[in-house]
Amino acid sequence: MIVAVPRENQPGERRVALIPASIPPLVKAGLEILIESGAGQSAGYSDSQYVEKGAKIAPSRKDAFAAEIVLQVRAAGGSPQTGVADLDYYRPRQVVIGMCDPLGAPQLAAEAAKRGIALFSLELLPRITRAQSMDVLSSQATVAGYRAVLLAAEALPKMFPMMITAAGTLNAAKVFIIGAGVAGLQAIATARRLGASVSAYDVRPAVKEQVQSLGAKFVEVPLETATAEAKGGYAQQMDEAFYQRQRELMARVVAESDVVVTTAAVPGKKSPILITAEMVTKMAPGSVIVDLAAERGGNCELTQPGQSVVEGRVTILGPLNLPAEVPQHASQMYGKNISTFLLNLVKDKQVQINLEDEIIRDTLIARDGRIVNPRVEQLLGTAAS
Repeated sequence: MIVAVPRENQPGERRVALIPASIPPLVKAGLEILIESGAGQSAGYSDSQYVEKGAKIAPSRKDAFAAEIVLQVRAAGGSPQTGVADLDYYRPRQVVIGMCDPLGAPQLAAEAAKRGIALFSLELLPRITRAQSMDVLSSQATVAGYRAVLLAAEALPKMFPMMITAAGTLNAAKVFIIGAGVAGLQAIATARRLGASVSAYDVRPAVKEQVQSLGAKFVEVPLETATAEAKGGYAQQMDEAFYQRQRELMARVVAESDVVVTTAAVPGKKSPILITAEMVTKMAPGSVIVDLAAERGGNCELTQPGQSVVEGRVTILGPLNLPAEVPQHASQMYGKNISTFLLNLVKDKQVQINLEDEIIRDTLIARDGRIVNPRVEQLLGTAAS
């Protein structure tokens, strides 16, 4: 059975689905690994490194897509600008695994389904213990949280740590992290390592202990949050009244902060507005907002996705793909995630789509020419009505 890794063609995407170190366990399992020439180059991995680990090099994209199984970082809707060009390479009964954004771009998933492929979207992995080593959202969010703080430190006209010098004392920068999921916790840890004074807020009171364990102050906001977390551990969209009250209670903390990093994203939904234009006007000149929810519209009302803007002398960054800015380690983690998922799917050198396995059932988007995921079916039905 041949497993292929095409070169990622989404603009700005520098990651690769497998790194050379990921190859030996797959070869040991009886799989033949085919890498499109240059697929790992942007992440720092040469064709020769793949060959040394037991892979073969495909001279063209067409040759790579001739494999029984295709592994991608961005597949179908996950590559909205260039993914359409790959649709003609797909063929019936082929297995495609990657990040597909089926909740945000269900129409592109439906187009892929028409090709008869079995499409697996790793963003929909259930939050269960057995799936932790396959959790691409967590691994890539780790990179994003780290990188977000570095971007803020570069843009801020202050240094992060407190310094006592002969020229006087420099106060530590005040950093406020909104959302203490994986990205938020990594942002907290990185800001603390840089010496900042860090506070954080999350709608889930249960994460207070995690925030404090990293040396940050947990901001208490008295709101009813029992329904903030959906089944499976993912964030759930709240009503506008909730977000309005939340903004009112957080306004003071935002105004006092030198840096605000927002991470509140709801799968398949527009990001909630947590920082209004009015709140931005009350921040000190030189302050920085890094909006990790920019791809879904942003948590800040003034965010421009993919751009850096200055409003009232406050810099607002709306990065779209921070993991791709650290492609070597991001690919290392992604490669571990996807290869573990693949070994769970392939038994005795055969793909076994066992729908009794929660991991396989929840991530399977399309099969036999149609969408089979209920959430994606519902979205497509809503769009058609």
